[in-house]
Amino acid sequence: MVVTIRELVEIESPSDNKQAVDRIAAVLATKFEALGGRTQLHRSRDFGDSLQIDFAGDANQRPVLLLGHYDTVYPLGALANMTCKIENGRLRGPGVLDMKSGIALMLHAIEALQSWHGELPRPVTVFLVSDEEVGSYSSRKITEALAKKSAGVLVLEPAAGLRGAVKTARKGVGEYTLRVKGVAAHAGLDPGKGHSAILELARQITAIAKLNSLRQGLSVNPGVLQGGTRTNVVAADASVDIDVRIKSAKQASGIDRKLRSLKPFDKHCKLEIAGGINRLPMERTAGVAALYKKAHEISAQAGWKLEEAAVGGGSDGNFTAGMGIPTLDGMGGVGEGAHAVHEYIVISELPRRALLLAGMIESV
Repeated sequence: MVVTIRELVEIESPSDNKQAVDRIAAVLATKFEALGGRTQLHRSRDFGDSLQIDFAGDANQRPVLLLGHYDTVYPLGALANMTCKIENGRLRGPGVLDMKSGIALMLHAIEALQSWHGELPRPVTVFLVSDEEVGSYSSRKITEALAKKSAGVLVLEPAAGLRGAVKTARKGVGEYTLRVKGVAAHAGLDPGKGHSAILELARQITAIAKLNSLRQGLSVNPGVLQGGTRTNVVAADASVDIDVRIKSAKQASGIDRKLRSLKPFDKHCKLEIAGGINRLPMERTAGVAALYKKAHEISAQAGWKLEEAAVGGGSDGNFTAGMGIPTLDGMGGVGEGAHAVHEYIVISELPRRALLLAGMIESV
């Protein structure tokens, strides 16, 4: 498994580089085809192509969907400073945790099941998307269509923390942009004739910060600011990109309404709000809880205790769980540092993560 993961990590695949993402898709298609999978590329013009692999099995059972992504947040060349290497029982490298180790677990669990049973005990569909890290805009409809046909969805995103917990709840995610149109003027000659978009935006950010309700699991983060042209010009334009996280689906309409109801403090400025909730929360429904119960039983048979966790980040599992399809997330590698320079997985955890996945394919 380490050999496979290293090979995938060393094929850099940033979300915004279609050629790079398509290269890893081709490599993975070959690997899954070698196991008897029937591959299909879902073409995209603006993003990399996504890869679907179908495996035959007992036709009397509905398929299980293994869901993941091969795009990463790291730009081309990151591998030069984040060398993929083994160090103190850990495998390091860009995307090793999120989530190329998860893809390798899919490959090796399927191979093991074929070896044990002669053929898979049920049909299995693998769907690897190209744009999860940037919103899954080209792949979401395909994910949802495949989920509708499935008995359950197993998401091979990283486990929660070093204790290796699976994820039974995730927050929903929203992306908004607030743009302010002001009135330009010479900052020295006519400062009174200007109406600063930057000053207005600063006031709006203060108002937006008051929308946070961490106790209720609602967070609103103005994360990226832009504005102005020169220091001697009263700014006519300014904008802020806002990250929103919600704990429950019912919070979506409320925070959306509040952001769209913002009013300018300076009546000469105009506000424009764009965006919305991209992923509704993955809530711990009865279907999710039932999958966790099965996973817990499998781990107990193997002599370890599998815990569950609720996390703040979103994944494509939010889509499938939101449709009412039983979904269990965090089935992938165990480690720390996703999206960070110290990203790593714990090598010794790989065998039992593969065993857990194989057991879940059998029993979902």
